[in-house]
Amino acid sequence: MYARGRVPECHRMRIYLACTVRGDRGTVEAARHISRSLARLGHEVLTGHLLEEDVEQAEAQLTDAAVFRRDVGWLDQCDGLVAEASGSSFGVGFEVGYVLARAPATRQRVFLFYDADRRSSISRIIPGIVHPACRILPYHSIDEIDALLTAAVGPA
Repeated sequence: MYARGRVPECHRMRIYLACTVRGDRGTVEAARHISRSLARLGHEVLTGHLLEEDVEQAEAQLTDAAVFRRDVGWLDQCDGLVAEASGSSFGVGFEVGYVLARAPATRQRVFLFYDADRRSSISRIIPGIVHPACRILPYHSIDEIDALLTAAVGPA
């Protein structure tokens, strides 16, 4: 089938970066760091605008249905999903589930980061995912993210 959560060949990937928009934004700095690291590795982040301070105001210009259609379109087009899942968010859970459900056919991967120090406050599903297309990447500090991301995703 495919190696657990590892991209078999390094190439420039289109990444859907999933993070909390309306929920707990306490780890948005980690998500921003992930986005910058992906760019340094040569990958394209489709959802970088979600990391802006004014994201809610900018997204308010779209209907809920338009956001759904746009995001599902990006999920369909991406090579992989990288999620910062430390905050409570139904949206991130939906996005991860959507990609994993289709992964056997699409060969998309999920790389799921979470702050290990917040483990007791996140859904037990996150560290418990055993899907072969998903790699769980707990971190204790933002400084660990670069090495984890490079090992999991690799350079373009």
